[in-house]
Amino acid sequence: MSDKHDAGGVPTTGHVWDGDLADFANQPPKWWMLGLTASAIWCVVYFLYYPSIPVSNTGSFFAGIGGWTAITEMEADKSVVDEVRGKYEDKLKDMTPAAILADNELTEYVTRSGKVLFGDNCAACHGTNGVGAADKLGLIAPKLNDDDWLYGGKIDDIHTTIMGGRQGVMTPHKDVLSAAEIDTLANAVAAGNPTSTPLFAEKGCTACHGEDGKGMAALGSANLTDGIWRFDGSLEGIKYTITNGVNVGPGSRDAVMPSFQAAGKLSDAEMKKLAVYVYKFGGGQAN
Repeated sequence: MSDKHDAGGVPTTGHVWDGDLADFANQPPKWWMLGLTASAIWCVVYFLYYPSIPVSNTGSFFAGIGGWTAITEMEADKSVVDEVRGKYEDKLKDMTPAAILADNELTEYVTRSGKVLFGDNCAACHGTNGVGAADKLGLIAPKLNDDDWLYGGKIDDIHTTIMGGRQGVMTPHKDVLSAAEIDTLANAVAAGNPTSTPLFAEKGCTACHGEDGKGMAALGSANLTDGIWRFDGSLEGIKYTITNGVNVGPGSRDAVMPSFQAAGKLSDAEMKKLAVYVYKFGGGQAN
């Protein structure tokens, strides 16, 4: 047990326990009282200056004498950002995507701002950084970071795709080809050599995919020789595509990209930014 300490005549609250245990009635330290007082004053000033406690159950509230709102603060911050961006935004309004690419400083700006636009408008289908997104039937939308382009990978092609959207069509062949013929064609396509079977030309496949099977950008038809697949690239998946076609009704593959110009969601400048951003993934083709 510790030694007893003399209370030294300090007044107590008058309550005593066990005959010798009592509460002193000392005043708190001055620094503590000053801090408490300052805190109380600060709270009153804060509640008066800023919007604070609702004054009724009708949804109204005390707006504060300072007139501060989160919206005005955001707009003030935005005006600073807009001032920095202004010189770039004014410049790119009248420029083509190709001209933007030729300006290194503007390309750097557009690439940075395009990242946000891509995340908000494109990544849901094309995946982060254009890596594509797949389900059990294949890609939901094509990869954008390789050099395989259905409608061409030049900067103007990409810009046209973003503005107008794309909706390719492949006719179903279930009523044209026998099961054996579909099997033969699918095996040739899966091997990356569609022209190895006479059926490829005889059944009209060359009309869309070309005599060499490498596709036609004007039609958006796939290259069947590079092993890059828009849909399921397994043998069964290829058979399904040949049998049921693309964008021709129930049972067919779905492959539709909306028109951002028709939707009115993006400005002309924003669509240019997206075109440059996608081109800079690395797979864009030179003009």
